[in-house]
Amino acid sequence: MVLQAIKYTMEAVEPKILLIDDREDNLLSLEAILKPHGYGLAKANSGLEALKILFKEVDFALILMDVNMPNLNGFETAALIREREKLKHIPIIFITASDEGDENMVKGYEVGGIDFILKPINPNVLAAKVSLLVDLYLKNRQLIEQEQNLVAMNRALQIEINEHKASDEKAQQINSQLHENLAHLEIANNDLSRFAYMASHDLREPLRKIRMFSSSLNLKYKDVLQDDTKIVSRIDKAAERMQNLIDSILALTEVSAEKTRFGKCNVNALLDEIRSDLKEEMKEKNVKLHTESIPNLFANPELIRQLFQNLISNAIKYRKKDSKSVIKIYPEKDASEKAATGGHDCLIFIEDNGIGFDQKYSEEIFGMLRKLNGNQYEGTGIGLTLCRKITDIHHGFISARSNLGEGATFIVSLPLFKEVL
Repeated sequence: MVLQAIKYTMEAVEPKILLIDDREDNLLSLEAILKPHGYGLAKANSGLEALKILFKEVDFALILMDVNMPNLNGFETAALIREREKLKHIPIIFITASDEGDENMVKGYEVGGIDFILKPINPNVLAAKVSLLVDLYLKNRQLIEQEQNLVAMNRALQIEINEHKASDEKAQQINSQLHENLAHLEIANNDLSRFAYMASHDLREPLRKIRMFSSSLNLKYKDVLQDDTKIVSRIDKAAERMQNLIDSILALTEVSAEKTRFGKCNVNALLDEIRSDLKEEMKEKNVKLHTESIPNLFANPELIRQLFQNLISNAIKYRKKDSKSVIKIYPEKDASEKAATGGHDCLIFIEDNGIGFDQKYSEEIFGMLRKLNGNQYEGTGIGLTLCRKITDIHHGFISARSNLGEGATFIVSLPLFKEVL
């Protein structure tokens, strides 16, 4: 019987705790306090390293994190952790050197922290708090496993019922039909992708002609048409918007297929090219672009150029119209040292002083055709989707921090190039 194969015994679980601190001596102190209690410990020396661990493994009973760290501090790291659905359940305790006041405590709770521990750490207090949270984690895990057992029992019972009702021949027919449906689905997906590319590509030429004829009509019969010239201008404007959308769809399709040709990528040279291309637009719109030296990346230069072009254009588009706009692009503080010592990834920040957005939309802005400001600003709503696709292809990530009226900062993680001696 299938039901007899279900096991009801719970396996012993070693609760895992993630320790995050930029100082190795602090990590060793935490390890000395917690190791004797039988916990499994993972250690990270920065917010970025912690995020990489959490993106690969989500089964942690607790996170103990120092507040004051370079590049990404504890509060910023916690905010990025909370943006991931699979990580929201992990409790975070902040460790801080002193009582930093109610305002900072409130900020810590707002980004997902559940408690604070002050330095110097009292080992007994730390052990007691950790023990309580680990207890809750184990009980919750038991409930989940019991639920899974019940689901498995129900599924097994259903299988037995079906086995009694259906003959072997019928089961084979169903299995064959399933494989056939999957094959049809794969063909349909491939056809749809090809159709999207071909349709977008073939629409370019008639749109070009529409724009050419409307411009010609406007110039040739301007005096005759008079007020009707506005209609011709609207036709041209609508055709231009459609052409931009088609170009964006084509770019997204091409990026999806662009998974090779990786090598040494000079980001600084690419940024100089982009600065030159946008020189007139930035002068007209009173925008200044400041860049700091970024180490060479292991990447596809064409895709990386497109990534930064989109992020800079996005910052220009959502600038404050009544003040001077400044865009800053810079790497994490120890980027050069990481590149020289064989580091794997580099954090790059793209910061502006534009209109910003509500942080609760920090994931939605990367969605297809998603525009927070509706049609108030020109654009297709595909630019940031394209940026995420490019970082995914490079096994990196992109996220955003912002507040309304206070500008936005996009954080990009990309692989470093390693010189072969």
